[in-house]
Amino acid sequence: MKKQGKRYKQEQIIYALKQVGGGRKIAEICRELGVSEATYHRWKKQYAGMGVSELRRLKQLEDENASLRKLVSDLSLDKHILQEIVSKKL
Repeated sequence: MKKQGKRYKQEQIIYALKQVGGGRKIAEICRELGVSEATYHRWKKQYAGMGVSELRRLKQLEDENASLRKLVSDLSLDKHILQEIVSKKL
């Protein structure tokens, strides 16, 4: 069974990445957070150069994208249902 680790908020990840930029060692930060260095490097690749405000904007866009995807899905289903109704009437 896979071990469930602690989930970190994006702001916490950005803070950890900035600490390394401030001169702290990667191993030290990883030990404090209880994550592997591989996780740290994945975070670095994913969040490289982002500030907290950019991160909030990214989250907002991801939420909007999810909402729009749901809307498109609902509209596609409505279209499909209407096409079936029209084809049965003909």
